[in-house]
Amino acid sequence: MREIPPEAVKEAVAQGLIEACRILPPEVKEALEKALASETKPLARKTLEILIENASLAEKEGLPLCQDTGIPVVWVFQGEEVRVPGLSQIIQEGLYLGFKEGFLRASVCEVLSRRNTGTNTPGVIHWEPVPGDRLEIYLLPKGCGSENMSRLAMLPPAAGLKGVEELVVETVAQAGPNPCPPVVVGVGLGGDFEQAAKLAKKALLRPLGSLHPDPEVAALEKRLLEALNALGIGPLGFGGKTTALAVHLETQPSHIASLPVAVNLQCHAHRVKKLVL
Repeated sequence: MREIPPEAVKEAVAQGLIEACRILPPEVKEALEKALASETKPLARKTLEILIENASLAEKEGLPLCQDTGIPVVWVFQGEEVRVPGLSQIIQEGLYLGFKEGFLRASVCEVLSRRNTGTNTPGVIHWEPVPGDRLEIYLLPKGCGSENMSRLAMLPPAAGLKGVEELVVETVAQAGPNPCPPVVVGVGLGGDFEQAAKLAKKALLRPLGSLHPDPEVAALEKRLLEALNALGIGPLGFGGKTTALAVHLETQPSHIASLPVAVNLQCHAHRVKKLVL
């Protein structure tokens, strides 16, 4: 059994959160530049140019990509042969430290009173045990302009793939400019009520534009991306060719009488940071 010092995890989480809020992953920048290269509408082109410039300035000046630094979502893949004493509390402390040292906006509040917690915590933590002695942590600051546009439905199995596709397209169409497109779309298909939602969010952790290893699922991702971009919503809702940068879909077997589908939207500032300890 390998033990990782708690302070090492705390510091890694703090710095990782700051970097996630300031530095857009290279593949997301490339996707925005690719969208700009293919766009013909002047307003859409100008909007994409501003989004790209904003990302460059944020990284250069050490400033957040967006004023909404989100609720911190954390995915922990913990090797069965690694131990970190008090890991859950250490992660929360790391999130607070990152918020404090990075001068990030405190966006988390008590749900009934709406009083701000003042620490931007607690973050939402998902745990998955995996083989080995490594600890992998993904940080996904989730702004609520996009999060609020997400959707979960328990479809009848008779709805089939057509019903799944219609739900995804309808969700993005109804969201319009609210999630700050071009969006990244995570889709969870299968499991049960809560697992479908977790799958949709987990799908956002994949490198942008990577296809699912199952050819049937990958084909569905491609069809959905084409359908979403045919909507013409465009960058920030001003019209254009690119409404979505990518569609990532994760699946799991479900009950024979159920077809759970969740759609989790992410804005153009698709902030995600992977830590390996």
